[in-house]
Amino acid sequence: MNDTIFALSSGVPPAAIAVLRISGPQAGHALDALAGVRPKPRKASVRLLRGSGGELLDNALVIWFPGPGTATGEDLAELHLHGGRAVIAAVEKSLADLPGMRRAEPGEFTRRAFANGRIDLAEAEGLADLLQAETELQRRQALAMASGSLSSKVSGWREAVLLASAQIEALLDFGDEDDVQDLPAAFSERIGSLAGEIGASLESPSAERLREGFRVVLAGPPNAGKSSLFNKLVNEDAAIIAPIPGTTRDVLTRPVAMAGIPFLFADTAGLREDTSDTVEVIGIQRAKGELTLADIVLWLGPEGESDSEQVWEIESFADTFAPRKASARHRVSSVSGEGIDGLRNDLIETARGSMIKPGTVALNQRQRQLLLIARQALDRAQGVTDLLLIAEEMRTARGAFDRLLGNAATEDMLDTLFGRFCIGK
Repeated sequence: MNDTIFALSSGVPPAAIAVLRISGPQAGHALDALAGVRPKPRKASVRLLRGSGGELLDNALVIWFPGPGTATGEDLAELHLHGGRAVIAAVEKSLADLPGMRRAEPGEFTRRAFANGRIDLAEAEGLADLLQAETELQRRQALAMASGSLSSKVSGWREAVLLASAQIEALLDFGDEDDVQDLPAAFSERIGSLAGEIGASLESPSAERLREGFRVVLAGPPNAGKSSLFNKLVNEDAAIIAPIPGTTRDVLTRPVAMAGIPFLFADTAGLREDTSDTVEVIGIQRAKGELTLADIVLWLGPEGESDSEQVWEIESFADTFAPRKASARHRVSSVSGEGIDGLRNDLIETARGSMIKPGTVALNQRQRQLLLIARQALDRAQGVTDLLLIAEEMRTARGAFDRLLGNAATEDMLDTLFGRFCIGK
């Protein structure tokens, strides 16, 4: 934290503009060294940037942000350069030659923002997801998390538990004094209501599903039309199509966004028992494993032969054969395109219903586990009358909230999180 760091914060050059960010105690001195005259705070100014030998590096737009009211919580400067590789390299070399300056590591700007209290851990996780968002649904969810929607809710829960803890501690410390009343009768009711709010949040879809996509697995025996339908749904010739049984040997996946919703489609090996091909047997085993992970299984085999829980009976080759399934959810043809749009629309509506609802946030595994710990502690607090036990459960709940927001976080966990960021963020 004593070093001053710098990195390119814009896209990969060449580009029209390249934004180079500098953060740390020497940011102002670095700006003085390159630009000569430091501009007024938060006012974009044009400056000629020069190296240590006086050579011209670039004619750039520079902005000076004195800390602590900055994105990182410390002195910050931005250099808006011409986006050529040689220009960027020359300016970076001049910065690296200055004392106390070094190149930033991945996620280091955001980590400094967290360390300096500009954002909490939940907001940092949302920012990491926002940088990786590829669909509209992912963008909205990540932006809500990065803007503090979960943090605000958790802070409110923490404050409620803190007030409850104060009541318990007062009774424990001063219960024999006249001005300290007994525990109110509504105490348990308030704790139960708080546990219910947390439980409602735990019922929301997982952030992992939102990130990875609604998983749709195509399954059935060999030559059932799985690969042809897979190619239609993902709009590319991803899977090899041949009349030879066992052509598909492994699980083939493709992420696709439809109507702003992320999907992950998986084509699997044909399921059959009468094969001695070792590679095909392995493919069949992997296909069966994939079925257990599916949100929806599109079953193209004989009706009723899939034992998957979320299965849709699909009639393939609708343009060639008379109907063979009495209760097919969709009849499709990968050749003529018949029924494909209807299947897509059905998948979109089903996925939309299972994804995050407006006004709610998707929890990742870490956040979900900590909220579960807090809710269980509150549940246990309602079931006892011993004030010491209640106080301990309140401390457990507060500790879970603190870890969720990053008030009590380990270095290993922080390394893992901020390692997801690119250099310059």
